[in-house]
Amino acid sequence: MNFRFAILSDPHIALPTTILNHSNRFHLVEVSIPALKIVLDHLITLNLDFLLIAGDLTQDGEPENHRWLADCLATLPFPVYVVPGNHDVLSLTATENQIGLADFPFYYQQFGYSHPEQIYYQKEILPGVQLIGLNSNQFDEQGKQIGSLDAEQLHWLKQTLPALKNDLVMVMIHHNVIEHLPGQSNHELGKRYMLANAVELLDILEENGVKLLITGHLHVQDLAFSRGIYEITTGSLVSYPHPYRVLEYCENTVELAIESFHLQNIPGWENLPAISRQWLSDRSYPFMMRLLTCHPLNLPVSLAEELAPKLGNFWADVAKGDTIFDFNDFPPLVRRYFYAFSAIDPLGNPHFIDNQAVISFKHQFTYQHSDLLVELRE
Repeated sequence: MNFRFAILSDPHIALPTTILNHSNRFHLVEVSIPALKIVLDHLITLNLDFLLIAGDLTQDGEPENHRWLADCLATLPFPVYVVPGNHDVLSLTATENQIGLADFPFYYQQFGYSHPEQIYYQKEILPGVQLIGLNSNQFDEQGKQIGSLDAEQLHWLKQTLPALKNDLVMVMIHHNVIEHLPGQSNHELGKRYMLANAVELLDILEENGVKLLITGHLHVQDLAFSRGIYEITTGSLVSYPHPYRVLEYCENTVELAIESFHLQNIPGWENLPAISRQWLSDRSYPFMMRLLTCHPLNLPVSLAEELAPKLGNFWADVAKGDTIFDFNDFPPLVRRYFYAFSAIDPLGNPHFIDNQAVISFKHQFTYQHSDLLVELRE
């Protein structure tokens, strides 16, 4: 069947009374509620079949923010399905100001968790269309949060997916499963956004013919492909470039058309993209210093201090997607490293698929970011 749906991610809902003012915060939670309302007003006009929200629903797991969002979503004329992000459940058990992991499904029983005793689900959302919602928030013995799937969920997937092989299956999970940045799985700064046991999940999905992953967490617009599986990650609604997506599936051609939209103005925040882009730039220096001085570049601090100011808009341009990077005044190896973040195919040709694309489940891409990086270094 043909259908239309939307994706948004990382809305980080924060009621004004809950906003925390961290000096190095990268996202503008101040606009979270008006931004969501504007997006939903648009989506209501599009005759959608459903909406997916790929985690980080709240600023930091505050009960009042979860309640506000659940009440808001309940007013929509189409079904909504959510999964938890790392900001939604910061600890295994509840604290005075944050919900615990087991509490999450009870806030969202209308939005996928019809069996709230379980923090993952499978639901036929349209005839022949199945949605798997997974929880990638785990905690070690010291209570530290880890992006991973526990053995229970992996076993459940192995038991559940074989019966769905004749259906179109979409898997939604907050953490990235396929790399969206060069060397992301092994990079000091990038691996925290990856699912720790991504290979094990990909093994299960590939074995059962699953073709589509929906993720968030990274706050960038990107489309990646590996092992016959596409992963669509969507940037944050409260961070530049404030994106959301509308997708249409055509059964006859077995294609999924992706269109991205970007918020431009919010009352009190006119020209929002310029404000949020500068917000990222103003906070980028420590991040760029770490990127330049850690593996694989390992630049001396003196050289990193010279280059970092020239990278003020680098992360904003990564987040926007479909960008070609060429810092032609950088040393050759450093220049090639940053070029690998560009929207190009293995032959070096522009390949703009991060915001507008048509996925054909019959004709697949043949590369992913890590392969491209290896090629550029050889």
